Amino acid sequence: MKWRIRINLLLLFVCMFTSVFSWMSVIKTSANEVKELQPVEIREYEGEKLSSSKTGFRENSIRGPQYVKKEDYRLEIIGLVKSPLTYTYDEVLTYDQYKKVVTLNCVEGWSAAVLWEGVLVRDVIANAGVLPQARVVIFYAYDGYSTSFPLEYILDNDIIMAHKMNEIALPPERGFPFALVAEEKWGYKWIKWISKIELSDDVNYRGYWESRGYANTGDLDKSFLN
Repeated sequence: MKWRIRINLLLLFVCMFTSVFSWMSVIKTSANEVKELQPVEIREYEGEKLSSSKTGFRENSIRGPQYVKKEDYRLEIIGLVKSPLTYTYDEVLTYDQYKKVVTLNCVEGWSAAVLWEGVLVRDVIANAGVLPQARVVIFYAYDGYSTSFPLEYILDNDIIMAHKMNEIALPPERGFPFALVAEEKWGYKWIKWISKIELSDDVNYRGYWESRGYANTGDLDKSFLN
């Protein structure tokens, strides 16, 4: 009889020791700092193949990739607005986020299908109070590049100003901090490294390539040359 009691006590002790050890392990694990790993670029989205951010593009910017520090970034909204605005990078990201697969088609003959993610341009400019006389939206970049669109194109379409591609942060070569996803337009309208957005009434404004003979509309279903 005594040996049975001893065995039961021994089993009870083992169970209690195991429970305490497990509890201490949980406490130790939860106390450790969780290390965040770098996100991995996806190459397929909802059954659609995506182009690589590294090999799916050709470098054809006017002054090479621009390397802008996030903490130094400022986006200006100027021109025909009630209240000019200046955003930090994080302030831009407070707007609702949207993602969509859109293909960039370059006049050089190559294309890249990408899952873009960012904010809508019309949301970003809305708080500045667009004045009635504004008819054109001009985008400027850190490298001196510029291009423009009719105001209705920006307001009537979900035009994304992207900060991510294929679920990773936009690389500097692709336009970090922000690049324009100009749907249904040739690639030269997809301005990168956006630094300033101007609301204007100058319907004759011509951007970098437009002033060098490229079509101002940049419509994908038409020739890119005037």
